[in-house]
Amino acid sequence: MDNEQIQLLLPVLILITWSVVMFFWMYATRIPAMQKSGMNPDDARHPGTYNDKISSDVRSVADNYNHLHEQPTVFYALMFYIVFTDGASDLVTYLSWGYVILRVAHSFVQVLSPKVLVRFGVFALSSLALVIMTVNELLRALA
Repeated sequence: MDNEQIQLLLPVLILITWSVVMFFWMYATRIPAMQKSGMNPDDARHPGTYNDKISSDVRSVADNYNHLHEQPTVFYALMFYIVFTDGASDLVTYLSWGYVILRVAHSFVQVLSPKVLVRFGVFALSSLALVIMTVNELLRALA
C-alpha cells in the first residue's frame, strides 16, 4: 500500500476516532443522568424506555453516537473500496475530508442545538458528498 492510499484512509481513522470521542461523551452524560434520576439500570434494557427520565440533552448525545454507526458505515466501506481498487483522486480526497468534517459538525449541532433544520442541512451536505463519491466510483468501475 503506497502513501497516497494510506493518506486516503486518514479520514476513516479520524471518523472512527470521533465515534470513540462520542462514546465517552455519551457515557459521561448518561451515567450521571441515570444516577441522578434514581433509575434502575435494568429499566433501560430497551432503547427509549428511559426517555421520560433522561433529559433531551443527554439523549441527544446517545442519539448521535448511534447515528455514527449508521450512514458512516457506508462511507467506511466505500473508502476501503476506493483504496483497494486504486481509486485515489483529488476529488475523493476533498469529498472524504468534507464528509468527515460535516459528520463532526453534525454531532455538535445535534448535541448542542435543538435546531433540527440546521442538523438536517449538515446531514444533507454530508450525504451529498457520499453520493458524489459513490457515483464517481460507480462510473469509474463501469468505464
